[in-house]
Amino acid sequence: MKAATLEHVNFTVKDPDDLAALFCRLFNWKIRWSGEALNNGRTVHVGSDDSYLALYTHENATETRSRNPEMINNLNHLGIVVSGIDEVELKVKEEGYEPFNHGDYEPGRRFYFMIDELEVEVVDYS
Repeated sequence: MKAATLEHVNFTVKDPDDLAALFCRLFNWKIRWSGEALNNGRTVHVGSDDSYLALYTHENATETRSRNPEMINNLNHLGIVVSGIDEVELKVKEEGYEPFNHGDYEPGRRFYFMIDELEVEVVDYS
């Protein structure tokens, strides 16, 4: 049996259209689909041909500042593989985000940045 692959992750965000546009600029992704969703909400699917993030919001979505890796079902961070990490880091800075926690160890180079309370890890294995 062939190993399964991850198709998508669905999570609630403040503004799915803005976040999807940012991911398109940073990672050369595309909008795969967008439209109405559960609870009078909106979802944007952004990613590649093989996988995507389903960015969801609805009218009663509330912001939380309680990011806590000790909580069950907490989203600790997104890990996104790129080639050309230096170019991506420049794009992140140009968008106004501050990269931190740089690492250069096997199996690759990486850095992190925050979008609101969402931590994004960018890693390059080349």
